[in-house]
Amino acid sequence: MKKIMAVNAGSSSLKFQLLEMPEEKLITSGIVERIGLKNSVFSIKFNGTEIEETFDIENHSVAVSILLNKLLEMKIIKSFDEISGVGHRVVHGGDKIAESIVIEDEDIEYLESIIDLAPLHNPPNLIGIRAFKEILPNVKQVGVFDTAFHHSMPEESFLYAIPYEWYEKYKVRKYGFHGTSHKYVSHRCAEIMGKKPEECNVIVAHIGNGASICAVKQGHSVDTTMGFTPLEGIPMGTRSGNIDPAIIEFMMNKKNKSAKEITNYLNKQSGYLGVSGLSSDSRDLVNAAEQGNHRAKLAIDIQAKRIADYIASYYVYMGGADAIVFTAGIGENATSTRENVIDRLSVLGAKIDRERNNCRRVEALISTDDSKIKVYVIPTNEEVMIARDTLSLL
Repeated sequence: MKKIMAVNAGSSSLKFQLLEMPEEKLITSGIVERIGLKNSVFSIKFNGTEIEETFDIENHSVAVSILLNKLLEMKIIKSFDEISGVGHRVVHGGDKIAESIVIEDEDIEYLESIIDLAPLHNPPNLIGIRAFKEILPNVKQVGVFDTAFHHSMPEESFLYAIPYEWYEKYKVRKYGFHGTSHKYVSHRCAEIMGKKPEECNVIVAHIGNGASICAVKQGHSVDTTMGFTPLEGIPMGTRSGNIDPAIIEFMMNKKNKSAKEITNYLNKQSGYLGVSGLSSDSRDLVNAAEQGNHRAKLAIDIQAKRIADYIASYYVYMGGADAIVFTAGIGENATSTRENVIDRLSVLGAKIDRERNNCRRVEALISTDDSKIKVYVIPTNEEVMIARDTLSLL
């Protein structure tokens, strides 16, 4: 048995889980928030109890130090030697990293060189890696990459119809994201159906504030909706998803804004928020739509249509699908969103059972017995996937 730490570092936060592997038993979990700000918050759950404390935590190294010492103080571990490995979620691995890796100094240099591919996510991921390497220098640090699962996509899926030199010279291509979640959920779905991943085709709808759909054929990603950046694909909480790229220049001229400013609109002021003018939270929109708010309902319906469009496309591309799976915050909880999407796919023989669909945050079959495609809700567990990959590389 080995204790594996699964880590997800944000710009001002550090989420963690300590798991007993290979049993995948959760020992403890928690989060450090407001790192670098006054009144940082450290919370940890252990043995059914949650402890929350407030400190001034100036950087991620201090946060890691507090976390590890708290594990000793609470007798969760007897010494740092009990931690066999630390797995880090890293958003972008570029075109070179196609699987999880033990992170060496040269890998950190490479990840620094591609920061412009994920300027909001990779820097804090690297900060977390450095912080753990500093305090646990003899423990292997493993990078588990959001983009890695999608390296199995064929060229026809990941290449854009742009000058080929842009791909060769600047690596402009579809990378895809949420790969760790798509891998976990699709493989878990196969397990639930009593099959091996290579024996079935699964379409995963990871729908949260950020959202993407993935076609998983025989255990491998063959297409996904997010692209060169997470902006491509379906509308999300604040992201537009696909638009005519000519809109950018058009709006630059209309609003006298730079390309960067217009892209910021598309990333942070579009999607649910942009259409509804109300909120980026689906719960707010569902409540408003039930009260007759047309724009709230429209925001929900635009997204549902695009999700159904992609699922139908992937169904054809893979030559059929054994299952459609909803996961992530909205996918696991929003019963009305799931109904909205599946009702649009009735031509494929997909049917939702209203009573079965009345569930949240649990693994459940929500399609009818005579549905030609099984429809599931499966809560994602990226931390378990990180721990699995870390264990395999120790």
